[in-house]
Amino acid sequence: MMKGDRKYILMFLLPAAAFMSIFLYYPFLKSLYLSFYRTKGFLSKKFVGFDNYVRLFSDEKLGAATLNTLEIMFFVVVFQVGIALFLAVLVDNIKWGKGFFRMVFFFPVVISGTAVSLLFVLLYNYEFGLLNSLIGNLGLEKIYWLSESMALKAVAIPTVWHYVGFYFVLFLTAMSKIPSDFYEAAKLEGITGVKKTFLLTIPLIMSDIKVVITLAITGTLKVFEFVYVLTRGQNDTEVLGTYMFKKAIVDQNFGYGSTIALYIVVFGVLLAVLANRLLKKEEITY
Repeated sequence: MMKGDRKYILMFLLPAAAFMSIFLYYPFLKSLYLSFYRTKGFLSKKFVGFDNYVRLFSDEKLGAATLNTLEIMFFVVVFQVGIALFLAVLVDNIKWGKGFFRMVFFFPVVISGTAVSLLFVLLYNYEFGLLNSLIGNLGLEKIYWLSESMALKAVAIPTVWHYVGFYFVLFLTAMSKIPSDFYEAAKLEGITGVKKTFLLTIPLIMSDIKVVITLAITGTLKVFEFVYVLTRGQNDTEVLGTYMFKKAIVDQNFGYGSTIALYIVVFGVLLAVLANRLLKKEEITY
């Protein structure tokens, strides 16, 4: 590398480094700092050492929020990733119209989570919602979709639907990179249809599947707008994002809210590491 090249490399890296420092590293360090204080708004602040961390282990609401987040995470990994992979396999096997399906399936991703949530508020409305209107036309009794027994699953549905298209595009892009020679050789061996998918396509994109599962797991920890708009965290739907918001913003307890934020970061890293270990296997390369 020439000395002159380093100037240009630094010139392009500095804006990105500044952006990361301002919007990622500084907030993280600020949260770490505040986690050692008890605060009430912006004016009252008292150093309490590790009291906020001790409080985490005895906070039953945090435990319930963690379990709810894990339940939504299960739906996301199984259905969001599963549906995206299924759709990608179907579209990869057609000759025409791939661009159209890519656009149609990706479209929900560009809609804001709040707008999607409001759409599902209308769908779930007990009196005038589309779902209960259809049920009423069939002569069946209306359902309270956001009741305590159903609310978390009702929240999981828009969460899953919103990002299926994003993972679909990732899978379809990975499949498009598989050399056609592999499929031609498989066809000569009599490997076609479903067998081709399970014996060739999926093993060849296993590294991409791992990345998508990791993204799905960590993305679930950021779920906020779907829960907040649909239920406000009521009816046993509190998740880590909404609970942190309530403590930090509603209660103005920035110290404990920052501690919960750090807990979410650590929890996410541990889950990502665990997922990578569970999925660790020798991959087929091409």
